[in-house]
This record gives sequence, structure tokens and C-alpha cells, in this order.
Amino acid sequence: MMHRFHARRAARAAVATAFVSLPEPHTIGTVVRGQQLVAGKFLFSGLFVEGKEHSIWDIADAYPEVSDEAHGFGWLDDLAAVGDDAARTLARAWVMEWIDRYGDGRRDGWTPGVTGRRLMRLINHGPFVLRGQDKTISYRFFQSLARQALFLSRRWNATEPGVRRFEALAGIIYASLSLKSMELYTASALNALTRDCDSQISETGTIASRKPQDLLDILSLLNWTVHSLTDADHPCPPALTNAIARITPTLRALRHADGGLARFHGGGNGVDGRLDEALVASRVKTQPKAHRHMGYARLAAGRTTLIADAAPPPQGAASADGHASTLAFELTSGRRPLVVNCGSGARFGEEWRRASRATPSHSTMMIEGVSSSHLGLRGRGIAGAELLTELPTRVDCILSETAQTRKLELSHNGYQPSHGLTHARTLQLSLDGRSLEGEDLLTTLCANDEAIFDGLRARGSLPYVLRFHLHPDVEAAIDTAATAVSLTLKSGEVWVLRHDGTAKLGLTASVYLQNHQLKPVPTQQVVLSGHAMAYATRVRWSLAKTQDTPAAVRDFAQADPLDAVD
Repeated sequence: MMHRFHARRAARAAVATAFVSLPEPHTIGTVVRGQQLVAGKFLFSGLFVEGKEHSIWDIADAYPEVSDEAHGFGWLDDLAAVGDDAARTLARAWVMEWIDRYGDGRRDGWTPGVTGRRLMRLINHGPFVLRGQDKTISYRFFQSLARQALFLSRRWNATEPGVRRFEALAGIIYASLSLKSMELYTASALNALTRDCDSQISETGTIASRKPQDLLDILSLLNWTVHSLTDADHPCPPALTNAIARITPTLRALRHADGGLARFHGGGNGVDGRLDEALVASRVKTQPKAHRHMGYARLAAGRTTLIADAAPPPQGAASADGHASTLAFELTSGRRPLVVNCGSGARFGEEWRRASRATPSHSTMMIEGVSSSHLGLRGRGIAGAELLTELPTRVDCILSETAQTRKLELSHNGYQPSHGLTHARTLQLSLDGRSLEGEDLLTTLCANDEAIFDGLRARGSLPYVLRFHLHPDVEAAIDTAATAVSLTLKSGEVWVLRHDGTAKLGLTASVYLQNHQLKPVPTQQVVLSGHAMAYATRVRWSLAKTQDTPAAVRDFAQADPLDAVD
């Protein structure tokens, strides 16, 4: 209610302004998604509506669960990416309709994080929206920008620390430097952003949510802020550039060989090129040095990268988007993702969101159908999200290297209280990047563990499943003896997954969930299943390129579009 009160006050402020200079777009959209919007195909958080007769604001009003997404104006990035007259006409119509419907602050869309996001996009794409328009349209547009900036200046501190507050503060600063007569709001917002950089970004460049996409969002916001300050000849606080210097090596460590971001804890791999753009814009050339960055371990050799979740999940309010993904890994070969996690299902509704957070949606081992972390009580954070509970409290990670391999030795105790078992995982990547040797071990460590395990065994067997989720572009085929699965990439590379025979090998259905998809994409997963019968159960497996796969591949094949609608 207080947000709406201050929004109404801001809406009554008679402030009209103009751009100090023409802004350059900083936010990147998706052409395919923009084309779908022009064609009348809408996807917001799992809701799909088709029909050119619909306005985006009719949909936002009819379905409150998609309101924040619509009012954040991410769709404006997509329409600007298309950039033709049809996209511009539609963008202008929706922007002016928003001002008519919501600009007085009496309805939805007026929370600080959402307003900051919207304000930056409106400024970024202002020239695109206003091209060829008369003074009346321009006046209303700039007056709305000023009122939104005024609202943010009064309400940013009501936002919980995290990426949403970074959005609100960056929005104020960006507006105050981009719009005439708004300079007085710069200092206070800059002081607040400085404090958040020091308190929310650790000395090693990590954030509490451990969500790589959030870290990329924060880096982009800080880059834009520093760029705007520089262009305005305004002093830039060292805290901002120091935060950028801490974040950049961490994001480099979380970058796969294909340029995409590791997809963990609710984050996607980002719009194509966005990670590299942010790294270049940071002007920081420092390379990652530690073996773990933000709790993720990385192996890289040849054309292959492997990134594993090697730390306890986020805790408390920071776990609103957290996943039960401990010891899960992703593997990419050149431009081609091979082993993946399912991703975040938040875009596709609550059921998909919950399912995607569970251990079965990740490339790791699970015991008896139980996740390594559980979804607990709804917190006070983002939309009352379910927070993680009963987490692993100890996750060990050792990185070593020999003349032939780079090795990760990982373990977690998430199943120790309930099953008496510790999951240990060893991953060895050859120095040419052509083969990965893996071992997963379920073991008791003490007499108490054995007592818990014996009690469960007395009631029946303890089934386990080891999963390798595959990217949709991977063609998988299991041999007739069910001893190996061949995995063919679009590049022509062929990998083969084999195991030591202690488990049952299978190939089953899976899904690939990505922010810019119109629906979940069917794919497959390789599963190794069996039963824990003793105090130590060991499964050995390997994933290797075939001998006739060349070391250098001319990879010109295009990936299948994952945004298509039937």
C-alpha cells in the first residue's frame, strides 16, 4: 500500500524533462521473441496467450501472476531487437497505454525493483519509441520517466537487499544522469549503491543467492552505472569499480566454452552474447585463480568445460530461487552443451517451478526419490517463495592435477541425517578434454551412519538414481545390450557414456527449461539406477569422444530454435 501511496504522490509531480543526450541501448532482447510478440504470441511465466487482438496490459490485468514480468518491460528489449516499423508501432502503443492505465500510480507495476527495471528500459529505448512523434507524446513520455524516478528515490529502501535493490538504485542513477532536471537524485542513490556493493558482494565476488544470472545482472547494472557516470563527467565511487573487479573473475569461471553462463539455482545461460558483452564492458582482465568461485568448481581442457555445484545451497531468504543441485554438473564441448540441468521452471508456472528445484531435475545422484535439500516454509522474500531447508551442511571440494588429468573430488552430507549416507563424487577430465571419468559413491562414515542405514535397509532396499540430463540438440541412442549410450552433437562430435555394470543403464524422457522458450522443450536423460545394499555403493562411469571424432571440428551447424510454437 505504501508503494501505491508514493506512486500517486510521484504521479502528481509536475515534472517534464528531456534526455540530456541520446541514450545508447544497454539491455539486449531476443529477435525471435520480439517477432512472436508482433505476431500476437505472448508468453509470461508459463502463461501462453495468442491473438493480435490482445493488449499486453489486458493480459497483465487478467493474470496477476504475470504482472511483474509485464510491468518490467522486458518485452521492450525484444521489440527493439526486431527494430522494424511494426515492432516500433506496437512498442509505442503499449508504452503509451501503460502511461494511460498505470501512470497515475493507482494500479499495479509500482514496486521499486520493477520500476527500476522498467525505467532503464524506457530510457534505453526512448529514441526507438519516440521516433517521428509529436511534442505531446514526447511530453507525456518524459513526464512519466521523471515521475517514476521520483517514486524510486522515495521507495528504493523498501526493497530487500539483492538484485532487485540494485535495479532500483541503478534506475535512479541512470535516470538522474540521462534526464534533464533530475541531477539532484544522483548523490543519495550513489551512496546507497556504494553501501550495497560493499555489503552484498563478497571479497571473492559472490552473492548470497549463488545464482549466476543474478551476478551477471548485477555486473551489467554496475557497468551501465559506471558508464553513465563517466559520460556525465561525474566522479565514480571506487566501491563500484572494486565490485566490478571482484565479480568479473567469478563470472569468467562460470562461463562455458560456448559463451553461455552456468545454469544453476534458478538462473539461465543468458541472452546470446550478453555475458561476453558484460565482461568486455567491465574492462577487467583478471582471470579466475581459485578452484571454487561462488561455490562452483570448474574443469576446462581442450574444447571442454565442466562446471559443478560444489558448495552448500543458499540459505534463508537468499534461497528463494535455490535448487537442490548439490554436486550436479554441466558439460559443454565447444559450442555445444552436452550434459545440462533442466533449468528453472519458474516461467512455466508454480508446478514447473517446484519440480525444477528438486534433485531429479539435475545431473547428480539421488537416493530413494528424496532431494538433497527440501522446500520448506514460504518466506517473506520474493512473492513468499518456498525457501530451502534441511540442506547439506558440509560440501567438500578438492581440485588436483596430474600429467594426464584434472580432477575434482566432491562430497556432501545432505543424505547423512536421513539415510546415514554421504555422497562422494570424483570427476576426472583428460588434459585434451576428450574424456571424463566419473565415480559416484554412497558411503557411511561412522557407527551412527551405519545404524541409520541398517534401520532403513531392514524395511527394504534403498534405490538410487544417477542422472545425466541432455541438451535438446543431443541425439542419444542406447546400444542393444544397454551397456553404453552414444551422444551425437550438432557439430558432428560423438560422445559415448559407459558404466562399470553395477547399475542399470537407461534412456528416458526429460525437459529443458529456458527463460526465452515458449514452452518446456522435450529432451532425454541417461539414467544409472540401482540399490544401495552395503555401507559403500560405488558406480563408475565414463563419458568420452569416439576415436574417430577429430580434435578440431568445423562447427557451422545451427542449433534448433527453442522458441518455436507449434
